[in-house]
Amino acid sequence: MFALYMFGIPIEQMWGRNKFIFFYLSTGFGAAALQLGLYYFQVSEVYDLLAFQGQTSSQIVNFFETRDLPYSLIEQIGREKLLSGLSAFNAVMVGASGALYGVLVAFAFLFPNARLMLLFPPIPIKAKILVPLLILGDLFFGFTSYSIGPIAHFAHVGGAVTGLVMMWYWKKSQFDQNRWD
Repeated sequence: MFALYMFGIPIEQMWGRNKFIFFYLSTGFGAAALQLGLYYFQVSEVYDLLAFQGQTSSQIVNFFETRDLPYSLIEQIGREKLLSGLSAFNAVMVGASGALYGVLVAFAFLFPNARLMLLFPPIPIKAKILVPLLILGDLFFGFTSYSIGPIAHFAHVGGAVTGLVMMWYWKKSQFDQNRWD
C-alpha cells in the first residue's frame, strides 16, 4: 500500500480519480487473468497426464481433492509435476500486487527519468530501469524454483503487461486525436 501511495498519487493527480481507478482495476483483472490462465494450464496438464495413464475423470477429480494416488503413478508421472498441478488447483490469490505492477509501469512510462532510491543497497536508480528489472525478476522467479513462498509472480507480470498495453494504447490514441490530417 505504501508503493501504491508513492507511485499512484502522481498518476492520479495527472489523470484524475476515475481514470486512475479504471486503470488500477483493469491491471488487477489483467494480473488475475494471467495467473488464473497459468493455473488452468498446470491443472489441465496434470489432468491430461493422469488421463493418459488410464485414470477416469472421477479418479482424477478424487486425486485433486484428496491427493490420493497409487504410488506407481506418482513415480511414473513425477512427484514435482503432480505437486505443481495440486498447488495450482488449491491456489489462492490474495492482494493487489499485480495491479500495483500496472501502476509501476504507468509511473515508469509517465516519469521515466524519475530517480528512485533503493533501500538495499541505497543507490538511486531511474524508474525506466527499475521497473523492467522488477518485471524480469518476477519472470525469473516465476520460471524457476527459487521463489520464496507462494508468490503469484505471473500475476505481477500480468498486471505489468496490462498496464503497458493500456499506456501504449492511450498514448497512441492521444497522438491520433491530436494529429492533423
